[in-house]
Amino acid sequence: MNAQRSLSLRFVLGILALAGLGLAGCSVLPAPPADPTRYFVLTGPSLNDEGVRNFGGTLKVGLKAVDIAPYLRKPTIAVRRGTHEVIYDDYIRWAEPLETGVARIVQARLLAAPCIGRVYLAPLSFDQERDYDVALNLIRCEGATGGQTVARFAATVEVTTSGDNPQVVLRKVFQAPDVEWDGQDYAALARALSAGVAAMCEEIVAALPEKK
Repeated sequence: MNAQRSLSLRFVLGILALAGLGLAGCSVLPAPPADPTRYFVLTGPSLNDEGVRNFGGTLKVGLKAVDIAPYLRKPTIAVRRGTHEVIYDDYIRWAEPLETGVARIVQARLLAAPCIGRVYLAPLSFDQERDYDVALNLIRCEGATGGQTVARFAATVEVTTSGDNPQVVLRKVFQAPDVEWDGQDYAALARALSAGVAAMCEEIVAALPEKK
């Protein structure tokens, strides 16, 4: 009995020793590395900012779903190197889909225009009373390196009257001026691209005829 009891005691002590070693091993495991991913947004006025919601405007505008070049339809920020190569860094990302960010800024900037009282977002409904519809197709919204290191924004813009027989008010390829970029500061790149969106909105507002 004593031998059996001694064997059982040694077995229990062995289990406790192994458990202690396991706990000690867990305590010295290195902490997981911090996530190096960085997220960026296009910036512009918010719908909650003072002066954005302009209740004195009379025009009602519909903003169709923003179309986007397929190579830009990625969570990573595109950087074009030379003419044909596009680089994607998995750690440098948009915090929201690019087309969502553009639509957000365009809506707020249109609402801030004195002539516009309401902006409807896609999907647009036939029973919404609108004066004009705006369609955007992003062609460029990226950084560029190789030769010039700049931010580039371009889009096709179409403004039409609403209704069964729409008339074209504005149809053009908008090209924002290139903005110098150091190739490393992605916050500066996002600001420069946001400025391109703002300049495009100014042309849209300028093209809208006053409501008679």
